Amino acid sequence: MSRYTLVIGNKNWSSWSLRPWLAMKQAHLAFDEVLVPLRRPDSGERLRALSPSGKVPVLKLHELVVWDSLAILEFLAERHPEAHLWPADPQARAIARSAAAEMHSGFQALRQNLPMDIAARLQKPIPPDAQGDIRRIQDLWAACRNRFGSGGPFLFGAFSIADAMYAPVVTRFVTYGVAMDGIAHAYAEAIGSLPAMKEWDEEAKAEVAQGISPSG
Repeated sequence: MSRYTLVIGNKNWSSWSLRPWLAMKQAHLAFDEVLVPLRRPDSGERLRALSPSGKVPVLKLHELVVWDSLAILEFLAERHPEAHLWPADPQARAIARSAAAEMHSGFQALRQNLPMDIAARLQKPIPPDAQGDIRRIQDLWAACRNRFGSGGPFLFGAFSIADAMYAPVVTRFVTYGVAMDGIAHAYAEAIGSLPAMKEWDEEAKAEVAQGISPSG
């Protein structure tokens, strides 16, 4: 099987890049990684040369170019059914897709007020609309865990695309010291303990140490 190429942005900042990267690591899919530094004068030009949307991530396979995190994840799930990137149970799979889609299109206040900055530890006032997003996310995590999570520590027991979609939120909660209830805290611990997440975290911090992704 041909090798994939995944184009991503800075690991300290690019939440959308983390999602397919983590899923591919969890599914043991081999890929070449191309990192385009963001927030530089030439970033836009470099991204437009690689991505139809001028954004990351982008997955390439031969002449095929797939952009958008969720589209990439759906493509991988279809191409690698053995990876079980969606739950096998139809009801669980429907809820997992709903949760992933809500993350994909929603939580704008959280995105705007608590941007991903893995290496930082920041204290700041969280406005009411972002607090509402935080409550909704933790309620969603609890509902998934309580209904479908008996088979493992993730939202639907085993790791799935839904977990890949919410992994950047876990990093945001850590960065900004967001209080988490028991279920949310345990889930965040499970995400953070993944070897792939530890690898991403270490490389994000290395970017900051090297001045590639200024933090804070």
